[in-house]
Amino acid sequence: MSGDDDSNDQTIADDLVVTKFKMGAEIANQALKSVVEAATTGVSVLSLCEKGDAFIMQETGKVFKKEKDMKKGIAFPTSVSVNNCVCHYSPLRSDPDVVLKDGDVVKIDLGVHVDGFISNVAHSFVVGVTKDTPLTGKKADVLVAAHLCAEAALRLVKPGNQNSQVTEAWNKIAKSFKCSPIEGMLSHQLKQHVIDGEKTIIQNPTDQQRKDHEKAEFEVHEVYAVDVLISTGEGKAKDGGQRTTIYKRDPNKVYGLKMKTSRMFFSDVEKRFDAMPFTLRAFPDEGKARLGVVECAKHELLQPFNVLHEKEGEFVAQFKFTVLLMANGPLRITNSLFDPDLYKTEHEVEDAELKALLQSSASRKTQKKKKKKASKTVESATGQPMEETEAAE
Repeated sequence: MSGDDDSNDQTIADDLVVTKFKMGAEIANQALKSVVEAATTGVSVLSLCEKGDAFIMQETGKVFKKEKDMKKGIAFPTSVSVNNCVCHYSPLRSDPDVVLKDGDVVKIDLGVHVDGFISNVAHSFVVGVTKDTPLTGKKADVLVAAHLCAEAALRLVKPGNQNSQVTEAWNKIAKSFKCSPIEGMLSHQLKQHVIDGEKTIIQNPTDQQRKDHEKAEFEVHEVYAVDVLISTGEGKAKDGGQRTTIYKRDPNKVYGLKMKTSRMFFSDVEKRFDAMPFTLRAFPDEGKARLGVVECAKHELLQPFNVLHEKEGEFVAQFKFTVLLMANGPLRITNSLFDPDLYKTEHEVEDAELKALLQSSASRKTQKKKKKKASKTVESATGQPMEETEAAE
């Protein structure tokens, strides 16, 4: 979609758009579940990333089959970032293998789109933890803190509220658990074909970022990917020099590429991914892709999603969900699989207002009728019943 004309933007005021979001969310939730179930001791991170991406491609291939021109598929490649690795780790076959072991803090991040309508999700867990031996200590603290930040955001990201209210809540919650939000990380508004819309929520801003950051109010019919990243350390994420494998096209940049390999690679990117993030693993010849991406990134035709790290020895937890700001209240369409019985912490949220907020219900009574209608639309479009994507009410 080109041009800056906002008037023809499709929004969730339209039932079909809601249906497309929900179909993508359903696939994202299932992909997440299948990767989490496979993420056990001794399993390689590469195999998990490949599994998630293959699942998304297979399932999105089954919907809207008659619409030959409709773009659908991966909106964010499966990334599996372990322990102090903050985000975007999605290795290539030629990269050294990372293998999961007991006690690893694992973050799985992925996204799906149907016709450019994006559903993102991320979940964190610790390998090998069971209800019989719940985890304690700082890994448990950071997981619970991140989960509660996501729960607070679910209650705060609603029409009439400000993005700064979410930022403040995250800072307070993290602090009660002796943790820090990762500095400067953004949650973005989602629009059709746009994963990084202009309205954002910033985490743990520096003074400079506070000055520069746009104040924004949430409005009805907007969609957000709410992304929480909390660390047991100081919350400083740095590029650790690991190979970047995820990129996305910048639709506003133009440059005449000199190398034939770069031109072929870039035309393939435009054709297959448009403006969605993609991984170099998705190309049949990884060597050529690695070569072609260099010139494209140098001239900013492609934006890198760098692999970031917190200090060695610290742990980072991430939860991300996609929320539709419907006329009758926020609707979370992607869910983490957080199980509070697995983690025991001696800390708790200290702020009375936040405590009350977290105890308030996030359920939506009026949604039932609409939900039945949407499920029917999904069933007829996919030939399969839609799972409940909302948190159990």
